[in-house]
Amino acid sequence: MRDNRTGQEYDVPIVDGTIKAADVGKIRTDEENPGLAVYDPGFVNTASCRSSVTYIDGEKGILEYRGYPIEQLAEHSNFLEVAYLLVHGHLPSKAEYDAWEHEITYHTFVHENVKGFMEGFRYDAHPMGILMASVGALSTFYPESRNISDADNRHMQIVRMIAKMPTLGAWAFRNAQGKPYVYPDNELSYTENFLAMLFKMSEKKFEADERLVKALDVLFILHADHEQNCSTNAVRSVGSSQVDPYSAVAAGIGALYGPLHGGANEAVLRMLRRIGSKENIPAFIEGVKNGNERLMGFGHRVYKNFDPRATIIKKACDDVFEVTGVNPLLEIAKELEKIALEDEYFVKRKLYPNVDFYSGLIYEAFQFPPEMFTVLFAIGRTPGWLAQWLELVQDKEQKIARPKQIYTGDRGLDFVPAAERWKQ
Repeated sequence: MRDNRTGQEYDVPIVDGTIKAADVGKIRTDEENPGLAVYDPGFVNTASCRSSVTYIDGEKGILEYRGYPIEQLAEHSNFLEVAYLLVHGHLPSKAEYDAWEHEITYHTFVHENVKGFMEGFRYDAHPMGILMASVGALSTFYPESRNISDADNRHMQIVRMIAKMPTLGAWAFRNAQGKPYVYPDNELSYTENFLAMLFKMSEKKFEADERLVKALDVLFILHADHEQNCSTNAVRSVGSSQVDPYSAVAAGIGALYGPLHGGANEAVLRMLRRIGSKENIPAFIEGVKNGNERLMGFGHRVYKNFDPRATIIKKACDDVFEVTGVNPLLEIAKELEKIALEDEYFVKRKLYPNVDFYSGLIYEAFQFPPEMFTVLFAIGRTPGWLAQWLELVQDKEQKIARPKQIYTGDRGLDFVPAAERWKQ
């Protein structure tokens, strides 16, 4: 590298396609001035860690968890097995899976005081706000969770969080509807139990259609991890202070709460409703080209050609609508997708349906209100957050997060006491 200020050249090693920021810091005009830093808002080209959890090739549309293609996991696995894979780094044996399923199943209950805590929220409180506060509150119920250096203790907190997230999410949903909370049923599978806590009323035994259970399980798998996105970065950043995992995951939920991260599928539904009918699509498309409309659910920050999750979720869409009946918005969505994929304007810009384009339609078919969409996202993402957190606390290269800044404010001002300033 040549410093164009001084003409001096530096030999900077390239490892795994990256250079160390500390090596860039050695480039300076003299010993009195600080070395160079990298300015990268949004971390669009900055690696903050080494990770073996999730691999993404955005150009080729590849998504793998621990090396396994998302397509194979969605078709042949289930969410609890994928959660085990993410957390432990390998697929479980029969004995390992049975033990894992048993642990998760028998930790789905939460302390009764958590119920009282959640009942204290206003009737119209957003379920995501309730979930974020409740997960953070779990750290006070399990004070031993602060001992993150103990492997057995870490495992216990991971089991608890994966197990209790559906309970907290379902109770947040019931709170918003003014309905009594439903306790977990340990005879049901993970996803079926979640549906029971959401929708059970007076019936003695809740039975969900297997197609709906499978579709929601697939959605959980598709959302289980996605490399260093905003919420995962939040979990790692807060976790770098060596705080307990509940507080770190609560930070991830807070990041996911934002409309630019977890709220994209809700925006798709609003767009489809605004279009109203297939006949209005050409005018909408022209509006997008002229900058008067936004095409929601197309394109992705990472994927440059196609989102591998979108194909899987489109199939799940068909399965769900077999049970619930077709959402009238589906016809608008399919026609919009068809036109956008054939139109040179969108093809040239590599705009194609992403995972959010169809997921909102599925959630709506389940009769979830839009404010629950991010809660469902958070439940699915929990194993990924925990896998990333676990990797962080065992990584000897990691330090407490402390990005640099470029200061742009005033310098060297003289303070004038209030008594003098106020005379004027």
